[in-house]
Amino acid sequence: MTFQYVAMAAALARFSLLTFFLALNTLYVTANPATTSTITKPKRFVTKLIHHDSVLSPYYNPNANIRDLVSRSVKSSAARLAYLKAKSTNAFVVDDTRARVVPENPAEEFMANFSFGEPPVPQLLAMDTGSDLLWIQCLPCTKCFKQSSPIFDPSKSSTYKILPCTSADCILSNPAEKCNFLNQCRFNQTYLDGTSAEGLIATEKLTFVTSNEGPSPVYNAVFGCGHINAAADEGQISGVLGLGPSQISLSTKIGYKFSYCIGSIRDPNYPYNQLILGEGTKTEGAATPLEIVDELYHLTLEGISLGQSRLQIDPKVFSRVGNAGGTVIDSGTTISYLVKAAYALCYKGTVERNLVGFPVATFHLAGGVDLVMDKTSFFEVTGDDEFCMAVQMADGGTESLNVIGILAQQSYNVAYDLAAKKVYFQKIDCGLL
Repeated sequence: MTFQYVAMAAALARFSLLTFFLALNTLYVTANPATTSTITKPKRFVTKLIHHDSVLSPYYNPNANIRDLVSRSVKSSAARLAYLKAKSTNAFVVDDTRARVVPENPAEEFMANFSFGEPPVPQLLAMDTGSDLLWIQCLPCTKCFKQSSPIFDPSKSSTYKILPCTSADCILSNPAEKCNFLNQCRFNQTYLDGTSAEGLIATEKLTFVTSNEGPSPVYNAVFGCGHINAAADEGQISGVLGLGPSQISLSTKIGYKFSYCIGSIRDPNYPYNQLILGEGTKTEGAATPLEIVDELYHLTLEGISLGQSRLQIDPKVFSRVGNAGGTVIDSGTTISYLVKAAYALCYKGTVERNLVGFPVATFHLAGGVDLVMDKTSFFEVTGDDEFCMAVQMADGGTESLNVIGILAQQSYNVAYDLAAKKVYFQKIDCGLL
């Protein structure tokens, strides 16, 4: 017995106090951590999406006017564009251990609410198609930021299991940092704005609940359990739901398919924005090829029309050249950004009064797919008697990144089939899904 104490003391001396603290916390949580993450694949999981400015959002400000709302979305979109450009050009390390997921806090355009553990504990997470890891804050906290829901306590969950370093899903740290002395898989995410999350990679039961489909569990979902976390600004979310294409993403773990349908972002009472995950995701409508570059979702934009008139734009400006440029479809950017062909024009008047009969705008995508935008998707009200095009010019010349923002995707069910490498656009009332 004396020999064991001496050995333990020697081992502890080789590791930081932080690592030791996390290890002690997890000793009683699980005695037999899973060696691989296997998920029972269901048909589909549905959760409502809550827009930042919705009455259901913890960020909702009933006193905000339209200028306040537009100013926030333009500012967060610009920050998001900077992040996407940096990630697409390898301007910084772009894996999820160091990339900035949420460019500016609070910049959570859409949030999803589902539960972790058994018994289930609801958590509110920012949906992000530009990152991969699902992570939340966990007790005990050395340091945690404010969130609207209770912080998850893994010691009270019967389904929590820590992944060992030998797991195929222990990929979020370099070999020298990914293990603690108990052979448990660690993660450490540091974001460019100073936000950070550090803890253990584990598996857990997730529960999605909707009024139509009732409780739907996902077993052995890989996630990051953050015990040491910091936010540049105090937020309300519990963490991030990464829907990128890597092997650790929830989107690939439960069927390589997901979709989101956004009916309205300016109506704070709109109830039908939703996210669907799993093999049962509806992949209907027109399909365009999907290319995954630097873990971002790239599409081939071939041209733009106003009404029946095709704009005289060289399609090359929408293409990727070397490691720069191209066209990304993104859930975290409100407005769209285009190279050269983009205009940030504003007008006096109202959309309803002054744009009667205004022709629709169309993004022409590869495969003969037309993303048609009516006046409420192509223009945005910015004041009592003013409206602007919901498209701005991307800085940086021909090497700038084009981004199809969420306003352009409004009124569509946008479905990603990662295995087939296709994105489907179906014009639909989101309440019918």
